[in-house]
Amino acid sequence: MENRIRLPLRYLLVVWLGVLSAIAFLDRTNISVAGIAISREFAISNTRLGWIFSAFLIGYAGFQVPAGMLARQLGPRRLLAFAGIWWAFFTTLTAAVPPSFRVAVPLLIAVRLALGAGEATMYPAASQFVERWFPIAERGRANGIIFAGVGLGSGLTPYIVTQISLHLGWRTSFWISAAVGVVGALIWYIIARDTPEQHNSISAPERERIVATRELSTQANGMTRARLIPWRRLLSSREVLALALSYFTFGYVAWIYFAWLFIYLAQVRGLNLKSSALYTTLPFIAMTIGCLLGGVISDAVASRFGLRAGRSIVPGFALALTAVLLIVGSRAHEARLAALVLALGAGILYLAQSAFWAVAADVGGENTSVVSAVVNMGAQLGGACVASLTPVIANHYGWTMSFVVAAVLALAGGIIWLVIDPHRRITSA
Repeated sequence: MENRIRLPLRYLLVVWLGVLSAIAFLDRTNISVAGIAISREFAISNTRLGWIFSAFLIGYAGFQVPAGMLARQLGPRRLLAFAGIWWAFFTTLTAAVPPSFRVAVPLLIAVRLALGAGEATMYPAASQFVERWFPIAERGRANGIIFAGVGLGSGLTPYIVTQISLHLGWRTSFWISAAVGVVGALIWYIIARDTPEQHNSISAPERERIVATRELSTQANGMTRARLIPWRRLLSSREVLALALSYFTFGYVAWIYFAWLFIYLAQVRGLNLKSSALYTTLPFIAMTIGCLLGGVISDAVASRFGLRAGRSIVPGFALALTAVLLIVGSRAHEARLAALVLALGAGILYLAQSAFWAVAADVGGENTSVVSAVVNMGAQLGGACVASLTPVIANHYGWTMSFVVAAVLALAGGIIWLVIDPHRRITSA
């Protein structure tokens, strides 16, 4: 079969980035599924458990910009390989903290902070990879594939962690997560290269297509020339600031699902452990579908109606519709109906995901990893807020109000997209 269709190398590599994305979310969301067991074992309240959740996100947000600079300097291949080992080490340490330790909770906070710092490398490096390997017209779907790993990893986590925890304990689920991370990182290092010019397995037509449409200053060997990051232009860019602010609202909503949905369905809606795991999985299945569809829709609309229409209308509409579904789902009387509506909201939310990263590459050019890091910092600060604020709001005003606050922020995030123009490129000084 000499004429069989061969998947381009760039898509094979971006699929593995999707796998790494899934592993990253396995490592960060396993603690929310194990949260009930951890709070019982360590004798802590949901509020203190929220501090542990927030520690990861503070570390994640705080190291976004250094991670983006490292991705630009070292390249996605080496950085993500090292990062995968880092994730595995601190995931193992999370499970190694003994509850009898007098400073067990502060130690857990420190470990999760370090894990968050290591995971900060994932998406800035992936975004730099997309900028170097994908033409502008394909960046929506490329980011859709990468972020489908968010839904895949988060969707499998409740089932996997619950099953392992029921039979072998929650700590074993963390050790297995760590082992998966090591394998994923090693495979990435073997198969990936930072640029198409460095990869011996790429076909000449594919390499020429990428290089012809890529706006990246390169040397003969395909490496980026060392040029100063235009910090003043970057941090004063309307697009970068608006993306970061909108992504703050996105992150706030997303982390209600990652950190609190399992506990909400079990403690508030009264679903048992197995039912909670099942219904907690649905939003992440919806996220996976939403990521893939969002990337395809964004590229298709951009191709037909222009780049701004494709990159801005889709996420703006998705965030606004998510706001409606959050309110409807939280007010539904029947627990399973609430879970289904909230799952639909998660899927609609993630129609917007790839647009954030595609626009970061569109405006960032060779500084894509740094732009992505600044934007992603916004999402993680939003996540850190929701991880700690959700139980506080729920305790004082009820869980429905927690979802209403998220809905208001989602609507605001959708409106912000009206001022974002992906044509407004940041250029180096």
